Amino acid sequence: MIRVLIAEDHTIVRKGLCSLLEKEPGIVVVAEAENGRDAVMKAEELTPDVVVMDIGMPLLNGIEACRQLTKSYPEIKIIILTVHDSEEYVLQALKAGASGYLVKKAAPLDLVTAIHEVHKGKSYLSSSISKTLINEYLRQSNTISDLYKDSREKELTSRQTEVLQLLAEGYTNREIAKILSVSIKTIETHRSQIKARLNIKKTAGLVQYALQKGLIIKE
Repeated sequence: MIRVLIAEDHTIVRKGLCSLLEKEPGIVVVAEAENGRDAVMKAEELTPDVVVMDIGMPLLNGIEACRQLTKSYPEIKIIILTVHDSEEYVLQALKAGASGYLVKKAAPLDLVTAIHEVHKGKSYLSSSISKTLINEYLRQSNTISDLYKDSREKELTSRQTEVLQLLAEGYTNREIAKILSVSIKTIETHRSQIKARLNIKKTAGLVQYALQKGLIIKE
C-alpha cells in the first residue's frame, strides 16, 4: 500500500481528495493536515510514502514545508497540488524538492497516476506545464535563483522564512514564539534580522514582500 498524507487548508477540497484516494486500491490516506506546520509534524511522525501538498497554506506555506521535509526525509515524495500554474511557483516547487506538480483542475484525472509515478521514483507534472519550462529548469538546476530572487546577501534562513510568513499573517511576537516554541526575545531578534537583511523598516513592507514572493497566497 502507498501511504499518503493530504495537506490542504480548504476542508471541502481536502475531504474530496481523501474520498477520491480511498476508492483506489493500493493507496491509503494515513493522515490529513490543514496547514503546512501540521503537515511537517505529521509527516515526521508517520513518514508517509507520498505527501500531497497545497502551496497556499497558513502557518507554513507548502513550498517551505516541502523544503523542510525533503531536507530531513528525502525518501518522502512530495506532490504539489495547487491552482497556480505560473513558472515561478513551478520552479520554486522543483527547487524545494517536489517530485510532482499538479494543477487542481486536473487532479481528479492525474492525482492517482502522479502518486504511483512519484512512488516509483519518477517525476510527474500536469500536462499544462510547459515542457520548455521543465527543460529550462533541468538545464539551469545548478544555478537557478532561490525563492526570493534577490542577491545572496538577502537570502533568509528557513526559520526566518517561517517567522516572516507568520508576521505577514498577522501573528504577534508572543503568538509566533508560542507557535515555534521559542522565546519572545528570539522572535524579536529574527524580526530585526529579517528587516535588516531585506532593508524593510515597517511591518507593512514585510507583508507586501511576503505576498510578492509567494510566502502567503490569496487563492
